[in-house]
Amino acid sequence: MKTIYLIPFGAADEEIFASVELSLWHSFGWEVRRLPALEEPGFAFEPQRRQYSSVLILRMLQSVFPADALRLLGVTEGDLFIPMLSFVFGQAQLNGGLALISLARLRQTFYGLAENNAVTAARAVKEATHEIGHTFGLTHCLDAGCPMSLSNTIWQVDRKREELCPKCAFLLQEMPAWKSQSRP
Repeated sequence: MKTIYLIPFGAADEEIFASVELSLWHSFGWEVRRLPALEEPGFAFEPQRRQYSSVLILRMLQSVFPADALRLLGVTEGDLFIPMLSFVFGQAQLNGGLALISLARLRQTFYGLAENNAVTAARAVKEATHEIGHTFGLTHCLDAGCPMSLSNTIWQVDRKREELCPKCAFLLQEMPAWKSQSRP
């Protein structure tokens, strides 16, 4: 059976990973399992930016893609960037197998506030759904409450719901990348 795998970089926060696992199963209907943690991706660290290249991390994830994987989502505490943006909450291959999210800017402590794991978990669920949605071919949604809407700020993440909007849920069922998989 094909599986959506999660792979942490460094120690996995159990509350956050359990929330993401359950939500991805609920949103996409596939088995979700966690792989053993990898070391933090030091090879992708850009000292001048004090951030990690999500492009380099996604390339590395290809080398650990399990044979029975449908999708692979990496989760890091490192702050991510792509060359054209100062930061990203995550990145994915559109219609591909790989996705990545960062918890760095999803944590309250990034904004000088007290840590709140429940808030971080809810944000991680939304961003994980967003990036896995891209891997199945979903693009950005105009419904600001849909997890597939574009997020350039944490406030945009916070206003999202955890579940796909009806339009995106319908589009997902019609996507060639979704239909080509032998679903359970």
